[in-house]
Amino acid sequence: MPQHSAGILLYRHPGEQAQVFLVHPGGPCWAQRDIAAWSIPKGIIASGEDPLAAARREWREETGLAVDGHALALGTFRQPSGKLLSVWAIEGDIDPARLVSNRFTMIWPPRSGQMQSFPEADRGGWFGRVDGMTHVTKGQKPVLEAFWTALADQSAHHGRFSANK
Repeated sequence: MPQHSAGILLYRHPGEQAQVFLVHPGGPCWAQRDIAAWSIPKGIIASGEDPLAAARREWREETGLAVDGHALALGTFRQPSGKLLSVWAIEGDIDPARLVSNRFTMIWPPRSGQMQSFPEADRGGWFGRVDGMTHVTKGQKPVLEAFWTALADQSAHHGRFSANK
């Protein structure tokens, strides 16, 4: 059975000016990458853990911030690795400068035997539709497409996108 992860796609300004919040992975492997490198804050669902609770936990771990509000299920998406990713959209607004991620350790430089610590996410940012699709990883483009489709459907039927409707 494939691993299953969960994540939160925070959004603000419902409507044509909507933006989504993405994080840039930390560590030396990602340091020079920007295009197709950003991600939805996400992580592995623990055995027996509620997927939405896992998504909220992972959000806190990767951003250092709590996220509240009604969660709109966007679906479960198969990633290129074969892993499954379930994502919920939540309306909110945060200052990217307040992001404080948990850390991981790895041997760096390679074969040096030195353990170094890096943030799981080294920065976050708000992206509109075009920039978001450019910056998000290839495997998470379908998540953003699902969000933009849901936003358009809600706007057409209700005049304004809201996860509470």
